[in-house]
Amino acid sequence: MPHSIPRRDFIVTTLAGGLLAGNLPANSYARILGAGGKLNIGAIGVGGRGAGDLDGVSSENIVALCDVDSGALGAAGARHPGAKKYADYRQLLEQKDLEAVVIGTPDHHHAPATVRALRRGLHVYCEKPLTHTVQEARLITRLAAEKKVATQMGTQNHEHPGYLRLVELIQSSAIGQVREVHVITDRPGRWWPQGMGKPTTEQMIPAHLDWDLWLGPAALRDYNAAYVHFKWRGWWDFGCGAIGDMAIHLMDPTFWALDLGKASGPVKVISEAPPANPFSAPRWMHTVLEFGVRGKLAPVKVHWYEGETQPPAAIAKQLPMNGSLFIGDTGKIAIQHDYMPKLLPEEKFKDFKGPEAYLPKSPGHHRQWIEACKTGSRTGSNFAYAGPFTELVLLGNIAHRVGTPIEYDPTTGKVTNVAAANQYLGKEYRKGWEVA
Repeated sequence: MPHSIPRRDFIVTTLAGGLLAGNLPANSYARILGAGGKLNIGAIGVGGRGAGDLDGVSSENIVALCDVDSGALGAAGARHPGAKKYADYRQLLEQKDLEAVVIGTPDHHHAPATVRALRRGLHVYCEKPLTHTVQEARLITRLAAEKKVATQMGTQNHEHPGYLRLVELIQSSAIGQVREVHVITDRPGRWWPQGMGKPTTEQMIPAHLDWDLWLGPAALRDYNAAYVHFKWRGWWDFGCGAIGDMAIHLMDPTFWALDLGKASGPVKVISEAPPANPFSAPRWMHTVLEFGVRGKLAPVKVHWYEGETQPPAAIAKQLPMNGSLFIGDTGKIAIQHDYMPKLLPEEKFKDFKGPEAYLPKSPGHHRQWIEACKTGSRTGSNFAYAGPFTELVLLGNIAHRVGTPIEYDPTTGKVTNVAAANQYLGKEYRKGWEVA
C-alpha cells in the first residue's frame, strides 16, 4: 500500500524561526573534510538541468552517476569514465565511498532522493523546487538540521549581484516599508503546456528510457511523450507548475529581504485561475499571499502572475517580465531576473547612493556548496532557508486546487479554514519509494 509522511514528521516548526540561516555564519557540521582534498560526489539525474549541475561540480571526484535515460547516462559516463553507473538512485545511494550527492531530477523525485541521502549523512545539493509537497519540505528541513550536513537548493541566482543589492536596498529602507510586491513570469506558455487532460493514447516506451524508474514514487500509468522531457513540470504527479519553477527564482529576494518566514499569524493565500484540473496545473494563475507583521516590518501582500494573466496596467508599466516590483512608502524598486535593481521614480533617486554593500559575494552556487562540504562554511540557499521558502511557494497551488482562499498556520503545518485543502499538503508514494 502507498504511504504518506507520518504526522510526527509533518507537524514540525520550520517557519517559526531561524529562516535566515542561509545567510548566517558558518555551520558546524558533524563531518568536515579537508579543504585540499576532492569530494566524492554522486550525480542523480545527468541530463537537462542535471547535466548543468554535474558540470558545476566536475572539479571534484565524480564517483557515481545515475539516470533513467541510458543515452544521458552514457554521455555523462564518457565524461567521467571512472564513475559507477546506475539507473536506480536507491542503489547509487548505497555506494560506500559517497560523501555528497547532486540531485537534478524531476520534482517528484527530489524528496525520495534527498531524504535517503540525508539519512545516510551525505551532503546534498538538490534542484529547485526543493520538494514536490509541503510535507516533504518540512521533513527535509528537519532532517537537514538533525544531520548537520552541507545543503544547497539549486537556485543559482540566489546571490546574483542584482539580488544582493536589492536585498540591501530593502533592508536599509531605501523605499521605506514595503507593503506590496508584484512578481511575474511568462511561463508556462511556450515553455511547456498546462491545463491538460490525462493522455488517452498508449505509446511505445523508448528503448533508452526506463519508464518504471522514471515514474518512481508516482502511480503506474502508460507511457506518453506528453509527460517527459521538461513537459513533466505541468503535471501534478510530477511537477509543481510554473509557480514551483519560476517563483523559486523570482520570489527568492522577496522571501529573503522581507523576512516572510517570520510572519505573525496565518498566511492567507488566494489563487485565481481557470477551474482546477485534477491532472495538470492551470494555463494561468494570479496568486496573492498575505503576510502579517515580521518584527518591525509591516504586513505585505505578494502578488504572483503566471502564464496568460496580467497585472493592472499601472503595475504592468513598471513590472519587468520575469521580474519583480516592490512598492514601498517612499518609492519603488523594479528588478528583472539576472539584472540589477532600478529605483523608481528615477528622477527622485538619480542622486541616491544607498548603503555600502554588506552582503557577502558568492563564489558561485555550486562552488559555495562544495566549499561548505569541505570546511563547514555557509551556503546561501541551504535547506533551513530553502525548505520554508518552498513550503510557502507551494501554497499557491493548494489554494488553486481547493478553489477557495486558504489560511495556513506555519507552526502546525495545517490549513485551518478549509479542511479539504490539507489533502494537498502531501501525497502517497508507490511501494518502495516512501520517504517516511
